[in-house]
Amino acid sequence: MPKPLPSGIVASSVTPFGRDGTPNLPAIKPHIDWLIAEGVHGISPLGSSGEFFAMESADRKRVLEAAIEAIAGRVPVMAGTHHYSTQIAVDLSRHAERAGADSLLIVPPYYGGPTPVAVMDHYRRIAGSVSIPVVLYHNSASTGVDLSTEQVARLFAEGAIGAVKFSNILPDRLVELMQATDWKLPIYAGFDYVAFEALCHGAIGWISGLPSVTPRATRAMFETITRDGDLARARGQWKDLAPLMRFIFESHTGRSGAHWCAVMKAALSMIGPDVGDPLPPTPTLDRAGRERLVPLLTALGYTVKPQS
Repeated sequence: MPKPLPSGIVASSVTPFGRDGTPNLPAIKPHIDWLIAEGVHGISPLGSSGEFFAMESADRKRVLEAAIEAIAGRVPVMAGTHHYSTQIAVDLSRHAERAGADSLLIVPPYYGGPTPVAVMDHYRRIAGSVSIPVVLYHNSASTGVDLSTEQVARLFAEGAIGAVKFSNILPDRLVELMQATDWKLPIYAGFDYVAFEALCHGAIGWISGLPSVTPRATRAMFETITRDGDLARARGQWKDLAPLMRFIFESHTGRSGAHWCAVMKAALSMIGPDVGDPLPPTPTLDRAGRERLVPLLTALGYTVKPQS
């Protein structure tokens, strides 16, 4: 039987790259070990933070195999196997299952503008090719695909998906889906801006920037809400986390700012093992950005390594 989907803080692990732009496979294990030591409940290699969109299938398979080997069964693995092509997504998904992934995270086919029916069939075909759960990564801002509450609920009822990572800045889109499925459909908060509301309404976990950069501090708030039910204390924890969240996603909300991947990779390298820089065209975070990160990370209890 497949393992249950992870409940809690799921880190979207990043992909370290060498100077030549190829994956730096030896750097994956130190990053994975750090995330696990931070207390994550699960790891999702090759999500958005893993820069899957910048790699060909062969490199994605190598990265996933290295990540699963590094995780070594310590926490569940939710592997990103996204692709516009259903055929390639099926191939990546079958490979992930063979490699030992516990579930799959799949964003809708992007750029080509498929109809909702075509998108739903994409998930049905992938689900029919594997025996592990498929988590629909609902990210309309990045894909241009916005399946309705009814369409997502139908995929769940059919067994084509086992959960949803919901990334939308409108909290009610996520809450509406919970209500429409009577909280039977497991939902992960997929965007930090709505994580507090999502957890208060019954989301089973949280996969976004903060869980991937500062898992220990993020887990503390998750447990305060879901285990302790102490909203007054959780509001204080969210007040401490929010400044870093706003910096990570500045460019995501229409304001000028550094790219979220550049901020995340810089922050991770400042408080943990070096994970390198994003692949072009994403620029490296500049000195001013790194200086801005120092007090944000320190305020959350992290020790920042001396910056050159």
